[in-house]
Amino acid sequence: MDLEVVVTHGAGLDVHKKVIVATVLTPTVNETRSFGTLTPDLLALADWLQSCGVTHVAMEATGVYWKPVVNLLEAYPFEAVMVVNPQHIKGMPGRKTDVQDSQWIAGLLRIGALKARDIPPRPQRELREIVRYRTSLQQARATEANRIQKVLEGANVKLGSVISDVLGVTGQRILAALADGETDPAALADLADPRIRASRDTLIQALTGLVTAHQRLMLRVQLQHVAFLDRQIAALSEEIATRLANFDDALTRLQTIPGVERRTAEIIIAEIGTDLQRFPSAGHLVSWAGFSPGQNESAGKARPTRTRRGSKALRAALTQSGHAAGKTRTYLGAVYHRLAGRRGKQRAAVATGRHILIAVYAILRTPGAVYEDLGATYFDQRDRQALVRREIRRLEALGYRVRVEPTSQAG
Repeated sequence: MDLEVVVTHGAGLDVHKKVIVATVLTPTVNETRSFGTLTPDLLALADWLQSCGVTHVAMEATGVYWKPVVNLLEAYPFEAVMVVNPQHIKGMPGRKTDVQDSQWIAGLLRIGALKARDIPPRPQRELREIVRYRTSLQQARATEANRIQKVLEGANVKLGSVISDVLGVTGQRILAALADGETDPAALADLADPRIRASRDTLIQALTGLVTAHQRLMLRVQLQHVAFLDRQIAALSEEIATRLANFDDALTRLQTIPGVERRTAEIIIAEIGTDLQRFPSAGHLVSWAGFSPGQNESAGKARPTRTRRGSKALRAALTQSGHAAGKTRTYLGAVYHRLAGRRGKQRAAVATGRHILIAVYAILRTPGAVYEDLGATYFDQRDRQALVRREIRRLEALGYRVRVEPTSQAG
């Protein structure tokens, strides 16, 4: 059976670090050529595609190697430049060369069997890159804090046991003094901020240790690294704020969601944007972000699966927000606690992050909308009789006889 030709003038690109293999399929051209990946080579590729009358270009999303190709081809008048998930275009096993890959991609494009990944506009791609890099620097700072803690343990200094943040105001004052040679526990304790919970005597005991020249050197270098990271993070945060100046209203409304702070809102906008017209429903956004369960069914039996793959940055931010929302007396807190007891805190946080993403969709799709909380007792009020029966069974299992009578305040 002949397949219908959907794209008459198409090209498939097999993109690698140093070489690009391109196959053009048109009514008059069926040719494969290889190009380098330097800018002059990419310009030659684009000119050749144009000379062949190509209107649609497709390539695999191979690491970051597709980015320079897309950045350049976007400047040319092609109707579509498609980046496709490699899992969706695997060729036949046992037939694997770069030429065959490019021909396979071109053939799939010709019959309309390819589905392009969502590639945001270049300004959003650049914003996303900055936001992700800031997250990497924050993670590097946390790693450096762990290294400092190891040095303190080696010096018998238990600072991390009595204050919550070793790199907070009190921690940095004490660490700087230790690095400069101060060893008197009482003098170090006097540097503490008055607002910390630990008493002066507790601090003196925790700061009594054996700090040598080696530990002082390590602390001095590590504190310099932390200061450098703080400056870089502050600079990136300032740049992000500048680029998001036109989205202050959306950022403010997103922060009405429990567990979502300014930086989380910035990550959300960088990852999904503010124009959600490409997602017909909240379910489509949840699936795209990788918060929907995978599918694995055989012989009529559904097997347990992990959630789908999506944006790692968005998943990490929403999961962290899920943990934060779990500490609040809100609807999202109730969602978290319903699952944490029987599925674990991590799965509960992921599920809560999914609810946060649904709220994000509603807020960004509706001008002026803010988060409206259903209340921490939403699930109890939704089916009060089921709650009563469950609690009665639990008490009877402990050997009690229970009689339930409504009060005047009960609905």
